[in-house]
Amino acid sequence: KYVGTSTSYMSPPLETPNNAALLCADPDERRIAVFERAAPGVVYIDTFIEQRDAFSTNVMEMPLGAGSGFVWDDKGHIVTNYHVVRNAQSAQVTILRKALPQEPTATTTSRIQGSRSSNDSLPKTSYTSMRPGGTTDYKRSTYKARVIGVDPGKDIAVLKVDAPVFDLYPIELGKSDGLRVGQQALAIGNPFGLDHTLTAGIISGTGREVKSPTGRPISNVIQSDAAINPGNSGGPLLDAGGRVIGMNTAIYSPSGASAGIGFAIPIDSVKFIVETLIQDGRVVRPIL
Repeated sequence: KYVGTSTSYMSPPLETPNNAALLCADPDERRIAVFERAAPGVVYIDTFIEQRDAFSTNVMEMPLGAGSGFVWDDKGHIVTNYHVVRNAQSAQVTILRKALPQEPTATTTSRIQGSRSSNDSLPKTSYTSMRPGGTTDYKRSTYKARVIGVDPGKDIAVLKVDAPVFDLYPIELGKSDGLRVGQQALAIGNPFGLDHTLTAGIISGTGREVKSPTGRPISNVIQSDAAINPGNSGGPLLDAGGRVIGMNTAIYSPSGASAGIGFAIPIDSVKFIVETLIQDGRVVRPIL
């Protein structure tokens, strides 16, 4: 069965090809270099719903789910799957950046608005479903996100955060046209709340078709055996050079966990839709 890969409760651009680390013959060193450059561009998304307190008039934000996304540009646009934010009434985005000298690392800095009540905002909260541990030597900053536009038919959403430029590391975009079966594929995301998890595999197929949350077909989808699990939705699929070639969106699994068949929306399709959503806030398609 087709399973979306967001969870639910019931980077700086690459340098030129002259970069010695990326051209290193050691595959481990090359993979490490790709991860260290791309990881700051991958974000952790928490979503919330509003629930009224049974004993007061206050409206509280309750955790709904979590997923992944990636920084699109230095203006604060974040790209993720529509199904990650579909039922949410609010969302927050946690971003990594390299810690400055003598600055605490691996801590969460809350910069989000608190829960709302019928009168005013409640005290600020730093809640996140992100599990402890993960990457080191990084500072985590959390921002309230707003939805700029969504395309449910292609399972794409664009969020925006008011983050300073030095907190934003857009990942270099590649091309999905011309991909060949057997090429290396790397996925970075937040499966089961484990932030910035790297998995590796190959491109297992191209030209696949999956259904979006609305039932509309998404064509030219990339198939990969890089492990994708709940929480990976919206995260980037990278080529061997660390460029984004797709956005992880779903898995085919009888159990709901990775079975070695993951699907990513090709970046060529994502580019067009994201640029349209940023400019117009929606995608209009002709209907006969």
